[in-house]
Amino acid sequence: MYSCRKNSNVAEYYVNLFKINTMKLIPLCLAMLFVINSLAQTAPAADAVQKLSPKELAIPTSPLFDLMGVAPSQVARTADIKDFKVDWSFKSWRVNPNLAIQAQPVWELFYNKKNLQKYQSAGGFKRMLASIDVSAGTVQTELNDRRIGGAVKMNLYKQKDPLLLKGIYDEIQKSFEEELQQLKNTEQELLKKLDSLTRPSDLQKTRDELRQNDMQLASFYNRRNTAIQTKAAQFVADNWNAAFIDVAYGKIYTYGTDSIGSLKKLRLNRNTGNGAWINFGTGIGKRGLVTGLIRTSFYEEEVTFTLKDNITGDETQETTVAANNLITLGINFRYGGPIYNFFTEFIYEGKRIKTPLEAVNEAFNTPGGKSIISSSVKWDIAHPYTINFGGDWRISRNVILNYGMRW
Repeated sequence: MYSCRKNSNVAEYYVNLFKINTMKLIPLCLAMLFVINSLAQTAPAADAVQKLSPKELAIPTSPLFDLMGVAPSQVARTADIKDFKVDWSFKSWRVNPNLAIQAQPVWELFYNKKNLQKYQSAGGFKRMLASIDVSAGTVQTELNDRRIGGAVKMNLYKQKDPLLLKGIYDEIQKSFEEELQQLKNTEQELLKKLDSLTRPSDLQKTRDELRQNDMQLASFYNRRNTAIQTKAAQFVADNWNAAFIDVAYGKIYTYGTDSIGSLKKLRLNRNTGNGAWINFGTGIGKRGLVTGLIRTSFYEEEVTFTLKDNITGDETQETTVAANNLITLGINFRYGGPIYNFFTEFIYEGKRIKTPLEAVNEAFNTPGGKSIISSSVKWDIAHPYTINFGGDWRISRNVILNYGMRW
């Protein structure tokens, strides 16, 4: 993903572009992608082009970027991608190593076959496991802190599954099986014919026919996959706003960095912790989609304050760490279709411990003869209300552009 982010006093602008060249990514994520890809290779390389499965049905934001809140829309739509994906984020229109990789380990290991029969015959729980998305990555904040984490997301309910409709691809498979058999028969006939020919002109003509037949064989699996992808795309276009329920969990660590980007002290605030959330949505007619978000995040928050000796008047700087959690609620209204759509969303966030003084009183026992100067108590402020505007533009089968503005 390309994610272009520009900040001002009143708004933040986001632009995301998916599916980039992984050769330009930082070595850490290249290594992670290599390991996952190596584990997933259960079939010979020659079979890779023969796989029937549609892949880029609906291109999602990675679960990790959902948790980090760096996607244009904080209320995510359902994920429906069956391929490796890289999200690459830009900030202030400058290139930064802000990226996340995403993969589907259960799908790759057990269901990414030459046909869909195994997936279609699997039970509901196994298909839920096949929907698991795993992502890992890193983002740099406006304060040059480095956030590193991972997340996993799973689909609990999907009103329309384009891979589950058993009859949708039968006509394509039957047609291509007949073509494949015909091409193989033609190849055998031409090879036999070559053995019996003596005239150079006849030999050349037969060799040309054999070469043409071989070219059709070489492109066969690619043409079949293209037909499957086109059929799946038609189904997805007709059901782009189908109802869904997704659940997810993730964990993030945030570190201070020096001038060359080396990781230093772990930051104890809302940017370091773990979170669990649920996304859900339902369509309204053919053009509308309403989605919701319920998320809870657990983290430890460092609070600084001044402690005053009531007898001597001496003041000392102190810190304490209070366990806190953040509740996030969101609703998104989206209008359009599978190619382009526009959204407006409203986000509310609230802390369990609402003020820094409450956090100090809960986590710190004030010694006798001393008192806390309440005006000195500081922590990171959470803005409870956010309004986002933006949209999606699916440029091609495997590239989507997301954009948004946040207040």
